[in-house]
Amino acid sequence: TYTDPECAHVGHNETTARAAGLDADVYRFALAELDRPVVDDRADGFVKVLAGGKGRILGATIVGAGAGDWIHEYVSAMRHGITLPRISGTIHAYPTYAEANRRPADLYMKSKLTPTARKILGRRWGNPVPAAR
Repeated sequence: TYTDPECAHVGHNETTARAAGLDADVYRFALAELDRPVVDDRADGFVKVLAGGKGRILGATIVGAGAGDWIHEYVSAMRHGITLPRISGTIHAYPTYAEANRRPADLYMKSKLTPTARKILGRRWGNPVPAAR
């Protein structure tokens, strides 16, 4: 969509997923937490992904500078059955806007950590590993 910032979407959103009776979790990442958009002074926006069981992507929405150029990772992932764990394990170029596509996948992976694993990893890194929402 030609707006500023751009909006791009594929698949379900929360409303359509609920209407279809799908059980979906939402993983959202703000562009203000990513270096490239901050440096470019284009940090308005987010990436939001709806995921079902085992990280199957049900839909994605991107709002941000150039969103139409980097929604394609989710379009391809949905078309070919690529899950959030696979996206989380994929190296994304740094610093780029497309790196924001990996961040909701990382949140999905963090949500799967047990409280004990979260505590151990937090000790190793010197800070607590937050539970994903």
